[in-house]
Amino acid sequence: MTRISRAGFAAASTLAALSLVFATGCSTKNYVRSQTQPVVQKTNELDDATAANNRAIHDVDSRSQAGIQQAQTSANTAQQNAQSASQAANTAQQNAQDAVNRADTLSGVIANLDNYKQVGDVSVTFGFNKDVLTKADKEQLDQFGGQLASAKSYILEVTGGTDSVGSKEYNYDLSDRRAMAVVQYLATKYNVPAHKFYLVGLGKDVEVDSNKTAAGRAKNRHVEIQLLSNTADSGTPAAQGANGMSGSPSGR
Repeated sequence: MTRISRAGFAAASTLAALSLVFATGCSTKNYVRSQTQPVVQKTNELDDATAANNRAIHDVDSRSQAGIQQAQTSANTAQQNAQSASQAANTAQQNAQDAVNRADTLSGVIANLDNYKQVGDVSVTFGFNKDVLTKADKEQLDQFGGQLASAKSYILEVTGGTDSVGSKEYNYDLSDRRAMAVVQYLATKYNVPAHKFYLVGLGKDVEVDSNKTAAGRAKNRHVEIQLLSNTADSGTPAAQGANGMSGSPSGR
């Protein structure tokens, strides 16, 4: 029988314990490594995805801000242009309203009227109790207005009329408003100076046709524009009036 000394037994026990600890430590490390490696990989993947999302969000935000800024700039420019156009139109209309000559008769305000000769005219008609130009009215005025640029030393007599329906006072005002609608259109579109206009509101005092018929009343709801020049050669061909019917066939 082999005898083992106490020192040898102790050494052997220590060696066995160390071998067990070493083996256990290696197994634990391998286990920990096998468990943590997928977590670390997932964490890295999540970090990469988060970084990519942040870059994408930043890119979208930058493009959105640029688009918003561009849209705002375009809107501001459009608003400024609209305001400028509105101011120009209002100025032209106000100038026509303020400076137009008003008279009961043309001969009452123009000296030497005999020196003025008619070189063109046009007439537009209105619907019942209306003072707004129709598309057909504007087309007739455009044909007439095209000759004003070459006219010399001229004035425009604008005479408004109504049919016999209603009071004299109301019809004077209505005929005046109809004449002003023509003045404002020509002044604004063809840059006619306001002092060139002589506006006469005749109401129902002067009949173009009989007020006893619907057709006659329709003709009396009119504004006549005469182009008068005091030069022998106005440089403007005579334009015959266009008495097209517009609006309702009956009424004021």
